[in-house]
Amino acid sequence: MNARYALVRVGRALLTLWLVITFAFLVLRLSGDPIEILLGDQAEAAVVQHYRELYGLDRPLHEQYLRYFAGIARADFGISISDGRPVVEIVAGSLAPSLELALTAFGVAVAIGIPLGVIAALNRNRAVDRFVMSFAVLGFSIPNFFLGILLILAFSLWLRVLPSSGAGTVWHLVMPAITLGTAVAGSLARFTRSSMLEVLNRPYMRAAAAKGVPRARRILLHALPNAAIPLLTVLGLRLGDLVAGSIITETVFAWPGVGRLLVSAVTARDLAVVQAVLIWAALAMVAANLAVDLAYGWIDPRVRARAAGGNAP
Repeated sequence: MNARYALVRVGRALLTLWLVITFAFLVLRLSGDPIEILLGDQAEAAVVQHYRELYGLDRPLHEQYLRYFAGIARADFGISISDGRPVVEIVAGSLAPSLELALTAFGVAVAIGIPLGVIAALNRNRAVDRFVMSFAVLGFSIPNFFLGILLILAFSLWLRVLPSSGAGTVWHLVMPAITLGTAVAGSLARFTRSSMLEVLNRPYMRAAAAKGVPRARRILLHALPNAAIPLLTVLGLRLGDLVAGSIITETVFAWPGVGRLLVSAVTARDLAVVQAVLIWAALAMVAANLAVDLAYGWIDPRVRARAAGGNAP
């Protein structure tokens, strides 16, 4: 892979992350004074001023920004206003559950969506194809909160086989992972079907069939690798979405992840925690997109050829 291609992508990723950090800082600072919300209307002015000085909120906006940006460079996100603990400690406690849920849901989505998309493409316009596409549309059309409540009613209240909320065992993970994975599986099935149909109609696939190459070999060694190239974009974006956290699903199942932490921090107007969570979400999305871009440059020879010619796409 061309070094210039990689450097351009990394530079764009860093610029995007800086813009997100700046936007989050300005919007949250201009939306109101968190100290007044924390202490209430009856607090004395001297007490309010003391806490504003304690957390550096009495300084000019540009100075707050520079101090905060310097802190981020040292992995120091400040102290939580409502909790009193370092923000890094609070967010770190929610990262592991979020990653566990995200990766499990992603595994569910890939295991269901890609095989269904391939099956639909190989049975185009047949009953199997229509059934798979109906599932795909249903999967990404049902809101997460509605599907989550249905699963709780079915498996927790009626069948009593799965816990309805919380974390701690693999059984707590089943329903949240299915709720998140179903929507992603539906979109993956649609994109896989479209990509496979495009590849199956290519001249080299017809040539392979004319040469007598077995159908299974044509699908596994020719169709799937070429269909996977455009599918990488969808996989990267979906993984970034899941890792960044799902507020609705984590709230429905009381999952102790980053999404639920963000809800409680916004309610408490805890700026330091909100900013840290937003930066984490942006970092997850930027990293996923960067990984997709670099994977393109490694897998697709056309990208490598354009990069070597000095025209990075």
